[in-house]
Amino acid sequence: MPPTVTDTSDIPTPPEEVRIPLQAIRGRGAASAMAHRFVRDARETVDDGWNHAPWPDESGIDHADGTEPAPALATRVHLETARSAICANDSPDIFFELSVNPYRGCEHGCIYCYARPTHSYLNWSPGLDFETQIIAKQNIAQLLRSELCAPRYVPRLLNIGSATDCYQPVERDLRLTRSLIEVMRDARHPFSLITKSSGVERDLDLLAPLAAQRLAAVYVTITTLDPALARRMEPRAAAPHRRLRTIRALADAGVPVGVSVAPQIPFITEDMEQVLEAAHEAGARSAFYTVLRLPWELDTLFREWLQVHYPQRAARVMARVQDLHNLTDAQRVAGKTYNSDFVSRMKGSGLWADLVRQRFATTCRKLGLNRERVELDLAQFRPGLLQGQSSLF
Repeated sequence: MPPTVTDTSDIPTPPEEVRIPLQAIRGRGAASAMAHRFVRDARETVDDGWNHAPWPDESGIDHADGTEPAPALATRVHLETARSAICANDSPDIFFELSVNPYRGCEHGCIYCYARPTHSYLNWSPGLDFETQIIAKQNIAQLLRSELCAPRYVPRLLNIGSATDCYQPVERDLRLTRSLIEVMRDARHPFSLITKSSGVERDLDLLAPLAAQRLAAVYVTITTLDPALARRMEPRAAAPHRRLRTIRALADAGVPVGVSVAPQIPFITEDMEQVLEAAHEAGARSAFYTVLRLPWELDTLFREWLQVHYPQRAARVMARVQDLHNLTDAQRVAGKTYNSDFVSRMKGSGLWADLVRQRFATTCRKLGLNRERVELDLAQFRPGLLQGQSSLF
């Protein structure tokens, strides 16, 4: 018996699965909890047909816009008992030799943050997890006190908050950064700190006397003066105008204050000169910059951000980032975004990097920035003071 032939001409072909486009999340820099590099399985979100269906609220009434309300992304703080406080730095392109970071992860959510890939070691996403899952080293001050008292310890330039912001929102309650400053004060150990937060003003009662003794300096990062861009790029950091007020407050208190105009992102942050001028007017007397670098997962994450906020110029931005690092055609085809060598990773190399360097140098020269170097006094270090010993000096 011959097989039955069925006419399928009227049966519609099932549509292919459609990826749900990424959307900006209010108050967050990343738009996804992208998988980190140690995950074996990669997952993608697809539209199962319910994405645009009416969603009932608790009363059973459908929402007028026909969409499910986006759940709020809360920040979780995890208390950690750390094993060490001081990290040594042997990178020749960084001005400090030691660093202390009281937090891992950062709620500021800066999309360009080079520390994002470090969350992969915690089995968390460098995307949303980095800004919603914060590690607080609850014993950091006690560890620092112990390490400064170690017989082999030699005082060197030390920075607080080099990886993640030491004045991110959780600091208001935990006060870990303040406790570090108190230890440094007690040991008469010089230090610098860098932040995007106005929260540093809370500790002026500690910073001002230390600065008068050449034991403290502060750097404030202002990437752009454009509030709309800052809200997209650094969603939970202080607004640009508020950071200028912080520079003014620090300068008025006698604290040496500099401005970081980092990172420079082509076709995104285009107001370097205006930032330097505003910071100088507010009281900054030194400045530095870096160009955008995209290690590990940060490359994919930043590309996602461009597609969400600047899709029409995304390809142009990425091509110029590669220009800043003077990549060859072969490196570009291989998907490389920047050179990670110590010689050029911070400032880039080649024609476009030279143009950025010239813009920065010309503006600093015009304003009188970087004419005098802030010299912190390492000779005042007295570890015995941490152990209750009196000083003969």
